[in-house]
Amino acid sequence: MSIFRFPTLVWLGIGILVISLGIRQSFGIFMMPVSEHFQLGREFFSFAIALQNLLFGVFQPFVGMAADKWGAKRVIVLGALAYALGLYLSSIATLPSMLYLSLGALVGLGLSATSYVIVLGAVAKVVPAKHAAKAFGLTTAAGSFGMFAMIPGAQLKLSQVGWQQALQAFALLCALMVAFAMFMKTAKPQEDVSSSVDDSQSLKQSLQEAFSHKGYWLIHAGFFVCGFHVMFIATHLPSYLADKNLSAATGAMALAYVGIFNIFGSYFWGVMGDKFSKRHVMSALYLMRTVVIAGFVSLPVTESTAALFGGAIGFCWLGTVPLTSGLVRQIFGARYLSTLYGLVFFTHQIGSFLGAWVGGRIYDYYGSYEPIWWSTVALAFIAALIHLPINDKPVMRLATAS
Repeated sequence: MSIFRFPTLVWLGIGILVISLGIRQSFGIFMMPVSEHFQLGREFFSFAIALQNLLFGVFQPFVGMAADKWGAKRVIVLGALAYALGLYLSSIATLPSMLYLSLGALVGLGLSATSYVIVLGAVAKVVPAKHAAKAFGLTTAAGSFGMFAMIPGAQLKLSQVGWQQALQAFALLCALMVAFAMFMKTAKPQEDVSSSVDDSQSLKQSLQEAFSHKGYWLIHAGFFVCGFHVMFIATHLPSYLADKNLSAATGAMALAYVGIFNIFGSYFWGVMGDKFSKRHVMSALYLMRTVVIAGFVSLPVTESTAALFGGAIGFCWLGTVPLTSGLVRQIFGARYLSTLYGLVFFTHQIGSFLGAWVGGRIYDYYGSYEPIWWSTVALAFIAALIHLPINDKPVMRLATAS
């Protein structure tokens, strides 16, 4: 199936992800101005972002269940409104603790309803299984385009009008997510997208089936590592580069490179997941991360190495999303993908919480990011090994139906 023949719902989902994840991935460049405004250390802002990611994960399974029951459109509209409110309240906060409610809880809720789990769950119901990883890869790449598009603009806003007005501009953008969601129509599943056996299974039965599958828990463990990586890097890379006497523009440029190369990487890893074993492709991705991060922290930090790192880590940044969601769909089917992948994503967000918070904690304690960088290298290698023993064959229920 050509990408141009994907249903309209896929493209509307892409538009929503461009905005939702583009804003989310730009928060790292706000760390220093916000911390300086409130005259606090980096752990304060790190914890607000960490709380956002933890609650993003806590809300995700419940939001996924709501989407499976009432449809993605309603969930996305409510999530976009919560997202906008959280951004606006953050911009007018007078007490730093207010950011825990606004940037933490409200934005976390908004993200859970407007990001991958909900959009991919909707896509899974209208795209045939044999093209799922490709469709998931294309959709995942959208978030990276948002990162590429949003971060330079946010950096420009920061330099011209300050962080409060930049957050207010982001809040206005959330209205576009509402508009895109309103055009999402419930589509009839295409042939071979889901089977009657999927429809006859209850949510409770689906959860019991997944929880008794060893591979499901290994998928959880691998995605935990992914969350740790992406939020540590997205939150702390600009500050790390600033500590090395590089400009704020260099930090923004590095994150923009992460975004632009992930556009290609997400689609590439998704296509590879359709052609080869997803668990083996996932292991290869984490091995690449191991080499890239180890090389970055071993070499002198310059504008050139920052750009190279951004591009290289970007290529394997969120390729885990189409592969992980594809594995869950391949093993358990599409019927309850939003719920089952939502639970996996919760584990991802526990990793994100620790990556964002512990990064700031380690820095404030040691005055250096070096210990946490080497921890990410070790975790990447462990994740590469974790995926090898996963049994990725469809469960007996699906195998019998086919």
